[in-house]
Amino acid sequence: MTKLGVNIDHIAVLREARKINDPDPIQALGVLALAGADQVTIHLREDRRHIHDEDARRIVELSPLPVNLECSIDESIIDIVCRLRPHRATLVPERREEVTTEGGLDIIKYEDRALKAIERLHAEEVEVSLFIDPDLELMTVADALGAEWVELHTGAYANIHAMLYGNLPHSHHSIVELDLPRHTLKTKLEESLASLSGAADHAASLGLKVAAGHGLNYQNVTPVAAMRAVEELNIGQSIIARSVFTGLEKAILDMKALLR
Repeated sequence: MTKLGVNIDHIAVLREARKINDPDPIQALGVLALAGADQVTIHLREDRRHIHDEDARRIVELSPLPVNLECSIDESIIDIVCRLRPHRATLVPERREEVTTEGGLDIIKYEDRALKAIERLHAEEVEVSLFIDPDLELMTVADALGAEWVELHTGAYANIHAMLYGNLPHSHHSIVELDLPRHTLKTKLEESLASLSGAADHAASLGLKVAAGHGLNYQNVTPVAAMRAVEELNIGQSIIARSVFTGLEKAILDMKALLR
């Protein structure tokens, strides 16, 4: 079965709405383990809009599950990750004005900086994943950089699926026109899935482990989870949103049922 990493950033988002201490993301760790999650995922953003340094430290130290710490390639952030030594670091792009990560890390443009970050993380025995768009050339570059994992950015697929089936896009930054006819959206959805599957297969053929994530939810996750080469999905906002109504354990169990 495809493994599930649960991103708990949005628990901290709720806390930051009032700038208080409640809810504490640490309290989610036991629930994740009880519900059968395979990994805890957090993103220590440069602007600290949700997860703070102290959150990251406590989560890495106290989590009964492996911790996947998403971060930019900024040197000061890599300094922190090297000190914390989580199980895995996932290198992602960041723009402070974005609502959420809008695309994969350009490891061709930033190859030197990415390589330096990877080498530093490996020196601290932290495995590295690269959050990149589903492009065959990028898979080859990721392998050459020495990463153990790639995480495929599924945002394009998620946006098209949301527009095709009547849900609002997961962000206001849509990568396709909103007024496309239904048959065109269906074609684009098939193309986006083929792109993800092709990139996953190519990465796996190079010896890379393959994860996927961004915008995945209870409506769109099944086709991605079914891809043979995809070993893991990292999902956050949709699980935390459902947990408001069902509780966190039930929300995780519902997602895991879909991954089967």
